[in-house]
Amino acid sequence: MESMADWNPQDHQVAAMEGKLRFQDLKLPKELLRAIGEQGFDYCTPIQAQSLFYTLHGIDLIGKAQTGTGKTAAFLIAILTYLLEEEAPAGQKIGAPRALILAPTRELVIQICKDAEALMRYTPFKLLSVVGGMDYVKQRDQLRNEKIDLLVATPGRLLDFHSKRDVDLREVEVLVLDEADRMLDMGFIPDVKRIIRATPNKEERQTLLFSATFTQDIMNLADQWTIAPQTVEIATKIQASDNIEQHAFLVSDDEKIPLLTRLIKKWALTKVLVFANRRDATRKVFEALKKSGVNVDMLSGEVEQRKRITTLENFRSGRIEVLVATDVAGRGIHIDDISHVINFNLPEDPEDYVHRIGRTGRAGALGTSISFIGEEDAFALPAIEGLTKNKLPCVYPPDELLKEEV
Repeated sequence: MESMADWNPQDHQVAAMEGKLRFQDLKLPKELLRAIGEQGFDYCTPIQAQSLFYTLHGIDLIGKAQTGTGKTAAFLIAILTYLLEEEAPAGQKIGAPRALILAPTRELVIQICKDAEALMRYTPFKLLSVVGGMDYVKQRDQLRNEKIDLLVATPGRLLDFHSKRDVDLREVEVLVLDEADRMLDMGFIPDVKRIIRATPNKEERQTLLFSATFTQDIMNLADQWTIAPQTVEIATKIQASDNIEQHAFLVSDDEKIPLLTRLIKKWALTKVLVFANRRDATRKVFEALKKSGVNVDMLSGEVEQRKRITTLENFRSGRIEVLVATDVAGRGIHIDDISHVINFNLPEDPEDYVHRIGRTGRAGALGTSISFIGEEDAFALPAIEGLTKNKLPCVYPPDELLKEEV
């Protein structure tokens, strides 16, 4: 923990701005204010402003917001404020976290921990992540030997450790379920239910549930796990006026891979995220691009965990220029300078289209999305246009992308 002795909040005032809530307006602990400021954040995003109004007062919450809206910081700020203001229970046990965050994928857990470490810089708290596919013995030893304030975990590995009594969930005071819709899609809900049953009753903990969609299944789960929750919904807005240019190319299924290859090569694209709907399609696209000499790698559920982390870091640093991913793997990609998102297939769920193209045009930059519209994709198009309230301009690819290399 770094020293706070030389820092005074009064010396770091942020100018008031109409329609914006400053973090300093929330009366946050100074340790947290300093860390937030050093991250370059002065004003709350909509999900932060609306959710923190409730969560800082201990109220349960159901939050709807897509990735990239600042929701991770929203729940981390609520947790860390609670931990700073509420003393740890007397005789805090080894391996018994005070706050627990559940997320569906290893990549998302890693990203949450990265954000948490930055915000915890001036606090004395211990953070631990528990994920499958890596460092089993190290994670087990930490659970057995250390006091934990914040635990971030995927359901399967956490349940494994809990069944072996390496982790004690009876002292959880704040519980966060991130991307509950994705946990539902991935079949994790039975595991999540078992984990939640191991925590204190919902009357004795604060519960925050975040989801990109509010299906009836999600609302039913929220009803089981929360007490009188407030609901915060940040509208999905993907319009032509936003900083993402959206294009759609009409193409036969057989022409998709040749078109993708020419597009990347002739337009000299260097920070490209390509989405495919299934693992087999992801591998097929990856292998074809690699064979054609493109600097490419892939992310999907079939890729071993250590390789996935290395791949993501290589893409972030620019050592890999093109990354082919499935939607589930793509949820863990938080990189600000992706120039193009290419939909090799249109997703079946229109909400996933919003998540995909939101990977570009981040942090105020301009971004471009290109969707390939084959025969099957045409069936998914009306739902996407209905959700985004934006007509995708479907055109034939430019002549330069249709010509074979001589």
